[in-house]
Amino acid sequence: MKRIWDISPPIAPDSALFPGDEPYSQKWTARIGPGCPVNLSAITMSPHIGAHADAPLHYADDAPAIGAVSLVPYLGPCRVFHVIGKGQLVRPEHLLPFIEGVPERVLVRTCERAPTTWSEDFASFAPETIDWLATLGVKLVGIDSQSVDPASSKTLDSHHRLLANDLRVLENLVLDEVPAGDYELIALPLKLTQACASPVRAVLREL
Repeated sequence: MKRIWDISPPIAPDSALFPGDEPYSQKWTARIGPGCPVNLSAITMSPHIGAHADAPLHYADDAPAIGAVSLVPYLGPCRVFHVIGKGQLVRPEHLLPFIEGVPERVLVRTCERAPTTWSEDFASFAPETIDWLATLGVKLVGIDSQSVDPASSKTLDSHHRLLANDLRVLENLVLDEVPAGDYELIALPLKLTQACASPVRAVLREL
């Protein structure tokens, strides 16, 4: 059996979220008992909770919802980069030493431990890094922080570079135990036909 790394954080009522986003909650709509053979539940949550895939709709009104995007970018060879302690923006020079032969998917570990509580102090992508990776044929980028843009950004420059280059993105990954190197990524979003994002159960499998 090839080794698998689960790179998804747990989803729970105390999961870290942008302020104002909808937390996870669950209620039971049926319980096993006389006349009922099953437990059933209903959940409410932001689609940006835990490891998730943003849809182009998240940052452009006339763009596709997550259920309309191709699954191809979310499945296949990827490379994990470590840029821990390099500052608040992931820049091309941080990735350049290990970029030769890069596959179509790039995941970046920026912190020693993935955050479990909300904080504005997280690393994100410089917009020029998105453009540069696109010229190399990259189709998906991922990061172990809450966003590819700084928490204080009102213009979402890196998100809009994703849109301009038709790249997909994964956020809130857990790469704490994953060595830098090449893997197979499996992180399929749900076919939510109206949603601006989808939670994913993201895993890496050794090649």
